[in-house]
Amino acid sequence: MITIASLPKLCLATLLVGLGLSAQARDVPDDIHAEIRRTTFGVPHILASDDRSLGYGIGYAYGQDNLCLLANEVLTVNGQRSRYFGPQQRTLEQRENLTSDLFFTWLNTPTSVSAFWQAQPAPIQALLEGYAKGFNRALAERTTQGLPEECRQAQWLRPITAFDLVKLTRRLLVEGGVGQFAEAVVGAKPPTVAAQRGTHEFHLAMERQQRFALERGSNAVAVGRERSATGRGMLLANPHFPWGGGMRFYQMHLTVPGQLDVMGAALPGLPVINIGFNQHLAWTHTVDASRHFTLHRLQLDPKDSTRYLLDGQSLPLDRQQLSVTVKGADGQLSTVTRELFSSRFGPVVQWPGRLDWTSQVAYSLRDANLDNTRVLQQWHAINQADSLAALQDSVQRLQGIPWVNTLATDAAGQTLYMNFSVVPYVDTDLLGRCSDPAAGLEMIVLDGSRSACNWKVDARAAQPGIFPTQMQPHLSRADFVQHSNDTAWLANPAEPLTGFSPLISRDSLPLGPRSRFALTRLEQPGKLDAQDLKQMVMDDQVYLADVLLPDLLKWCAGERDDASLKTVCDSLAAWDRRANLESGLGLVHFQSIMQALQKQGGFWRVPFSPADPWYTPRGLAYERADVAAKLREALRASAQQVAQAGLVEQRQWGQIQQAADGTPIHGGPANLGVYNAIQSVEVAPGKRLVVSGTSYLQLVTFDDKGPKAQGLLVFSQSSEAASPHGGDQTRAFSAKQWYPTPFTEAQIKADPQYHSLVIRATDSADKAVQREAQSAEAPRG
Repeated sequence: MITIASLPKLCLATLLVGLGLSAQARDVPDDIHAEIRRTTFGVPHILASDDRSLGYGIGYAYGQDNLCLLANEVLTVNGQRSRYFGPQQRTLEQRENLTSDLFFTWLNTPTSVSAFWQAQPAPIQALLEGYAKGFNRALAERTTQGLPEECRQAQWLRPITAFDLVKLTRRLLVEGGVGQFAEAVVGAKPPTVAAQRGTHEFHLAMERQQRFALERGSNAVAVGRERSATGRGMLLANPHFPWGGGMRFYQMHLTVPGQLDVMGAALPGLPVINIGFNQHLAWTHTVDASRHFTLHRLQLDPKDSTRYLLDGQSLPLDRQQLSVTVKGADGQLSTVTRELFSSRFGPVVQWPGRLDWTSQVAYSLRDANLDNTRVLQQWHAINQADSLAALQDSVQRLQGIPWVNTLATDAAGQTLYMNFSVVPYVDTDLLGRCSDPAAGLEMIVLDGSRSACNWKVDARAAQPGIFPTQMQPHLSRADFVQHSNDTAWLANPAEPLTGFSPLISRDSLPLGPRSRFALTRLEQPGKLDAQDLKQMVMDDQVYLADVLLPDLLKWCAGERDDASLKTVCDSLAAWDRRANLESGLGLVHFQSIMQALQKQGGFWRVPFSPADPWYTPRGLAYERADVAAKLREALRASAQQVAQAGLVEQRQWGQIQQAADGTPIHGGPANLGVYNAIQSVEVAPGKRLVVSGTSYLQLVTFDDKGPKAQGLLVFSQSSEAASPHGGDQTRAFSAKQWYPTPFTEAQIKADPQYHSLVIRATDSADKAVQREAQSAEAPRG
């Protein structure tokens, strides 16, 4: 088990793997200081003279707002949840603690973490060291002042190290790959050993995989000078990320005079901006449709199911002993040990009924992002880019983007789309020779018995075994580019992106309803302005309602004699086809009906046509007896569900879907074409809790003076219920009120909530508390 409880243990563990200097042992300057200027909603604008001081300010500000959140995520990526909460309790992602701990103990070995650290250039190391130091200062101060309720009694609360931040980064890297197979990694057993994981855990894992694109999806639009009303670039960033945990965005502004001036949102523990803007350009990301891992079917040695055949040679599977400390029901600690198996491709994975380990075959998973040590350098380079060309050059050179597309625009009105993420170099030829046709293309399974079936290597790529960017999709245009988690195919229909490996992008696939909605809005005649982009989100239009509801209501008109359907049909007819707070029960019924139809399929009047991807499929084939039967069943089921939930006809959507503090939230399911995608789960009859969806809204335009931004961090800056910034932006979002984003010095200091705090590493804890109290009492600018 990896346990980093103090600096000496960290240094010892590091020395054991041959690292000369640890992240915390190096000599660092004493004059580490930063100025944190807060504006409306508590957004921090962090000013520092060097990278270490900047990291210090970032970590401190984050610790002020999200102390418990980051500490809890650090506990997770160190594989220590079972020690404090017990092995059977669950993580935020509904994974058993023991499974989570074993997985992260495997992922974040001292060797892997040290190798990642050693690969970082000095500025990144300085940022990480500063971040840890700043967070620990916030921890010390808040311990003196009184810890937040969320972790007031936490025995697991401790200072963090730069290595903890590396572990958080490595967790982010594998989100699009092996991170979705934690149960399959830790549960893999030879056929002679009884399986130790129940099918229920794998059922939950399958649900998580299916939700991945929903919980980490996004919309993005970059408008160029040909379509922009101002003749300059405009960018709408609308990422859909979880509202809690390790993927919860944080808004901040980072400045090192003469080197860096960037603003936007970052994930916990990262000292860089992931989505944002600077003086010259604005950019965002969307989860891509590329494949970032492959499975390799191993042909096992007939004499021993823990050996596999590669090019006719029998090789032993590598064995790795993992130990996790667990707390029993009596509070006593004990050690649980598991043995994990790996081939030269990666860990053996076992998924009952899906990826079985038999006496003949087993499956090994290779994740391209396990070797991606460039991710922090990549965003740091993007943050510093002074042009679209510089941004594109940095991504082509570093190839550090893990599993997202990049869309950007600049003040001159040029737009850019790139699917330059880390993708295994498996081209069409290799697929034809080595893949299992029965597995299809949703999960790539290669022949693991032949070395010739491993990933290809191209010297142009930043990492062996991945595609060079010269073979990946990108598009530069002066009208627009857009993306909503489909393939790269129709980022702009006027210039389709075709001919790529199926692992990168596939042609002629149906567009998702959010992409169809976006293209409908973008292709309307005339120029586009900022309000047009804003309304794409705030209109809360349910795109599939416009496509299907007219036919559904026609069918309802022919079913007037069926009293069991009348209430639902009346609700549908009265519904405004929106997911607004005041939208009625028709929205609830439409969701239920569409869920039933989409599960069964075969209901479209006009099927999908690659020649008309924008407007197909469309229409409801209600004249067909089989579709009519499905409709009757779906409407009756919806009526029953609404009745059981106690929802009266006057109930509005805002009374049903709410944030944790009870704030009503507009928006709805992405699979219905709601651009303002909000995912909520039922927590009580007639009540739904928002868990993910629209998270950080950023709308950037440019004028002669530079960028002009507006937006919201929808779930607010702080994850602490008692914080004044724990729900203020959530309430603004509920009211559909976006706010200007202060960026220049004049804008920052003119903000009505402006206040400043200077922090120095040489301050004592008592002096720091006194300094902060004085800052809080200072007059606002």
